[in-house]
Amino acid sequence: MVSREHNRESLHDKLQILRSITHSHALNDASIVLDASNYIKDLKQKVEKLNGEIATAESSIRQNVWPRVRVETLEKGFLVNIDSGNYSCPGLLVSIMATFEELGLNVVEARVSCADTFHLQALGGANEEDEENINAQTLKRAISNTIRNWNESI
Repeated sequence: MVSREHNRESLHDKLQILRSITHSHALNDASIVLDASNYIKDLKQKVEKLNGEIATAESSIRQNVWPRVRVETLEKGFLVNIDSGNYSCPGLLVSIMATFEELGLNVVEARVSCADTFHLQALGGANEEDEENINAQTLKRAISNTIRNWNESI
């Protein structure tokens, strides 16, 4: 008998805590539980909405991270400038250097900043056997594709 009374009292205390947490004004037990269920559904909807907003913001940030690429043709080679504005681009330098290597472009001199922002200025020329195949447009397209692939991987 005492155990049953203790359980009933314990359940009542827990329902009152649930009532206060969910800001329910219900008086009977079933209504308190129903209000709590509705409260949980509302919280789930808010979480889904916030997750959607976060995904949209992350997508927007990724699109704004798109670095600007400029390629100038020099007498013997190219001058490549890549600037991300105010964003760092972890891993992008390695990808771009791999693209230079794939194209047979020898980097003669380079200045790189990867700390808070990404900026690359590279002076390079093609290997003698690849010299005819590479022009500024081809190089810019290859770098842009590399940046696109890098952007999709982050």
